[in-house]
Amino acid sequence: MASSKDIEQFRSVLRKSKNIVAIAGAGLSAASGIPTFRDAGGLWRTHDAMSLATPEAFFENPSRVWQFYHYRREKALRATPNAGHIALAALSVPERLEAVAPTARFTLVTQNVDGLSVKAFQNVCPSREPELFEMHGRLFDTICTDCGDCKANFDSPICPALTGTEEQLGNEIEIPLEDLPRCQECTGLLRPGVVWFGEVPHQLEEIGQIVDDADLALVVGTSSTVYPAAGYAYEVADHGGTVAVFNIQHSEGDEDAHFLFLGPCHETLPLALFGINAESEASPQN
Repeated sequence: MASSKDIEQFRSVLRKSKNIVAIAGAGLSAASGIPTFRDAGGLWRTHDAMSLATPEAFFENPSRVWQFYHYRREKALRATPNAGHIALAALSVPERLEAVAPTARFTLVTQNVDGLSVKAFQNVCPSREPELFEMHGRLFDTICTDCGDCKANFDSPICPALTGTEEQLGNEIEIPLEDLPRCQECTGLLRPGVVWFGEVPHQLEEIGQIVDDADLALVVGTSSTVYPAAGYAYEVADHGGTVAVFNIQHSEGDEDAHFLFLGPCHETLPLALFGINAESEASPQN
């Protein structure tokens, strides 16, 4: 499929859309300083970062995996939403959505676990509940491996033994099991509340219905390699919808794109959605 980079043509399609879904990946948070699994060759210290995001890796070496997620938590805690997050959040404000797509409904499906899209929605529209699905869970949730209790936890650090480990670059640190994050209900070992490789993403039935109904998909900052999210653009295109890809570089999802906007998402999204390239135009409004 030949893709267009004509912003005015895209905005014409946007204006006529009825059901818009945005499918966001790690590239959306890049401008906020959140590293992806593929940054620095896909390594954290000397380990393949993707290999640490599995249940098997956690139960084999919970100390190592908790240090990896502590590093990610500390990065996310200090990050703020960028103009790309804000532009998508602005679509959840009825007045803003009506200005660019008068009769549309908007839903964001994010693969990111950093919570920045939630922060953006809270900043832009604190009085409304956003149409937002965090399909891969939340970095700041914890799940007890014994009793299953799930809680939000924004402590920094989440436990004393992890203090400063985010600064370690190469040396392996072995934290005793009893010093790792523990459940307040039963003292069981906690795990990060994210969906690991091999686990089932959240709310797939609801997301599937939204994708089925969508006549416009915004694919934002994703390499289109992790399923089921990687297949959503194809599904929208297959039932006659339009697909617009926003990415820093070419990806596997480009073949399904009617529109392709290459460049940093925090620059391309505000420009394509609102005709501007500044955060101010997508600033918080109630």
